[in-house]
Amino acid sequence: MSHERLPTTIPEYLEHLRRSLAGADPALVQDALYDAEEYLRSELAENPGRSEAEVIAAVASSYGAPEEVADIYRDTEVKVQTALRAPSPPPRRSLAGRFFGVFADPRAYASLFYMVLALATGIFYFTWVVAGFSTSLGLSITIIGIPLLILFFGSVRVLSLVEGRIVEVMLGERMPRRPLYTTRGRSLWQRIGDMFTDPRTWSTMLYFLLMLPLGILYFTIVVTLTTCALTFTAVPPLVWLGFANASVQLDGWQILNVDHDVVATSMPAWGLPAMFVCGILLLFATMHVARGIGRLHGQLAKHLLVRTAQYA
Repeated sequence: MSHERLPTTIPEYLEHLRRSLAGADPALVQDALYDAEEYLRSELAENPGRSEAEVIAAVASSYGAPEEVADIYRDTEVKVQTALRAPSPPPRRSLAGRFFGVFADPRAYASLFYMVLALATGIFYFTWVVAGFSTSLGLSITIIGIPLLILFFGSVRVLSLVEGRIVEVMLGERMPRRPLYTTRGRSLWQRIGDMFTDPRTWSTMLYFLLMLPLGILYFTIVVTLTTCALTFTAVPPLVWLGFANASVQLDGWQILNVDHDVVATSMPAWGLPAMFVCGILLLFATMHVARGIGRLHGQLAKHLLVRTAQYA
């Protein structure tokens, strides 16, 4: 056990634990603080005749001192992340291998699906924040307004945890798996005040507002790129095989024209093969774009949804 003086209060224990986890992922720190406070508060409730210092000293041998708990969380995080991480595609050194190897990366497909899903979640989050905040704030002058505003802020925290789980599963960015630690030693009014003054509450609302324009942008990118890629890939084989039953033009060129079951094209001989190759390349490029956007969005979610401030 560390020779550093054992904390005598729960807030002091949590502060020592936070310092011991310096440099760790903020989401991991949040989870560790929540678990530690949950455990210490439950032990204190089961021993009403003992002080916080006595309870902490008694559980130090089982739960551990802050430094020991920090080491356990770091080791466990490595094991959990290794177990949950999707199998990585085989490393490729050549530029062509890295470009075409994106189709073997599960994270690219998950990011592509998240970009489509973001339109629906963005509409919901934006509507919830605008309608909920404006309604509760407008009714704050009445007797039901303040409780409604408190419930709204509580719902924002719950939705933040839900969105965090979606981001972690689909985009691979480590997000909190526990609610924000509550400092339950404080009075009810202090905790309510903390909810209003916590920067993470407001940054979460900003994230939800941003999700609507981002969701529209992501959906537009996916639909545009995949439609162009699939069209460029599918049309040449239709012309070559004579299965087309429509007229398609591109930049003044008659790509295919069906007249009395005769397929004709005004494109030069190299046009259709070039279009087919461009379609294939665009499919791979779309997956790269999706994976890149997924990484960037994961960083945005980490920055706005995870509390990084010191324990207070």
